[in-house]
Amino acid sequence: MNESRMKAAKRPIHAVTTWVRRQPPKVKAFLGVVSAMTALVFLRMIVHDHDNLFVAAEAVHALGISVLIYKLTKEKTCAGLSLKSQELTALFLAVRLYCSFVMEFDIHTLLDSATLVTTLWVIYMIRFKLKASYMEDKDNFAIYYVVIPCAVLSVLIHPSTHHHIINKISWAFCVYLEAVSVLPQLRVMQNTKIVEPFTAHYVFALGIARFLSCAHWVLQVLDTRGRLLTALGYGFWPIMVLLSEIIQTFILADFCYYYIQSLMGGQLVLRLPSGVV
Repeated sequence: MNESRMKAAKRPIHAVTTWVRRQPPKVKAFLGVVSAMTALVFLRMIVHDHDNLFVAAEAVHALGISVLIYKLTKEKTCAGLSLKSQELTALFLAVRLYCSFVMEFDIHTLLDSATLVTTLWVIYMIRFKLKASYMEDKDNFAIYYVVIPCAVLSVLIHPSTHHHIINKISWAFCVYLEAVSVLPQLRVMQNTKIVEPFTAHYVFALGIARFLSCAHWVLQVLDTRGRLLTALGYGFWPIMVLLSEIIQTFILADFCYYYIQSLMGGQLVLRLPSGVV
């Protein structure tokens, strides 16, 4: 009885996902934007203090890292993980920590410290303890394609605050690098086409965390009627901060769609079609 009810409940969901999958890219992009805007309106209605969205983003990110730690310690494999993504994450976290110490020390400094420590541990496990299972041939994204453009962009567009120029450039660099740090991980999944559960859970958690972080910024801008952007400085920098948040959300949107679709279908292993991520 329960099984028949579950199958009946899945039919409308399957029909919707099938319809969406058959739509052209422009229609999918439009539906994604509408879904994101709907989610933003919903969050604005139920979350009164929008700073809590940033805390929620940190919590979801921590949950994703916990899944990653479980995979490395219990499963004893790092297959499907990108070492380069972890190294980029460690880099932008280290730079952001430096900026936090010299510019504004707060609770996020402690959270970033904990995240950096766990990320360095993950890097150590992949490089040394679980090196035999590391898919080096699949992790073939050239990181200088993102590090160099981010460095150049941070020199050209950075905060116009009263801080030292090195600190302002460093701040901009970590914002830009965070937005694209997941690209090597997406390349690994693109190369393998099959994503095992723990890696899929981790990347999905990243997607949710970055959406919540983006929602925090967008809603803060709306609440302050744009005053938050002017508080960040003048020129292109305020827009680049917001754009970076939006970019890192949409980078993972496609994967999150297929993750949810796979979850609804009861599939433990996520199989990505050609052209995804």
